[in-house]
Amino acid sequence: MTRRVTVVSLLTAMIAALLALPASAAPRYRNYVSLGDSFVSGPFIPLQRLDPLSCFKSTQNYPSVLAKRLGVATFTDISCGGAQTKDMAGVQSGFPGQSAPQFSALKADTDLVTISIGGNDIGFTDILLNCAGKSVSDPVGAPCRASYGDSLAQRVAATGQKVAEVLDGIKQRSPKAKIVVVGYLRILPPSGGCWPVVPISRGDVPYLDGVQQQLNGMLGARASAAGATFVNPYDISLGRDTCAAPWDKWVEGIIPTSPAFPVHPNVKGMAAVGNQVAAALATASAGI
Repeated sequence: MTRRVTVVSLLTAMIAALLALPASAAPRYRNYVSLGDSFVSGPFIPLQRLDPLSCFKSTQNYPSVLAKRLGVATFTDISCGGAQTKDMAGVQSGFPGQSAPQFSALKADTDLVTISIGGNDIGFTDILLNCAGKSVSDPVGAPCRASYGDSLAQRVAATGQKVAEVLDGIKQRSPKAKIVVVGYLRILPPSGGCWPVVPISRGDVPYLDGVQQQLNGMLGARASAAGATFVNPYDISLGRDTCAAPWDKWVEGIIPTSPAFPVHPNVKGMAAVGNQVAAALATASAGI
């Protein structure tokens, strides 16, 4: 009887140990590095980090959301507001900026890298400001499209090669890393707009929305060519743009209605992107 109890106890203990393995096992990704610009860093979203303060990194940006979801052992967020592709391998000068290239965070044992980059290379902030100024004299027309024409599409195309070089640089420094290129949340609705709340002329709204689609499309194509995963928040953010109601929007307008920098993601937008990237990684892990 004693022997039978002992065998049963051992079997029970073994089964319990096997069932407990998934919960206690190490996370799939252990060393996660986040690279990118202000759509990554999360300027003005509480709480702002001090490493350095000039980069305006939030403890609730999408990399932070993702790191918590994955339970990674080491998380390094070196994203910085104002960053361009050149700041991945070079020092970002001016303000905002930081004294170390973003690539300096990449190590041989880095096994997950997320990156959002390219918006500042095409000058999207300056474009929006210029278009806002032009809208005053023609709020229902398309003065911005008349001014820029096809030149913005050319900027996107030129940035494509720079993005390709960035992805090559990541692979050289962290050859074992899973690379996820993350696109940009939708800034404007497909048409109409909400002038003067967001001062973009009615005819320029679809034009600028098209430029953003071109930018995200380029990022997706470059990710695919590099063997990286592409996650496109634009696809999930219809009705969540700068013209949406304060309780619906994921990207703030010219005058924010929640803590965030103008025309940048708020905390809800960051959470949505972090969850979308986590879901994409889970799908890739399952081989779906």
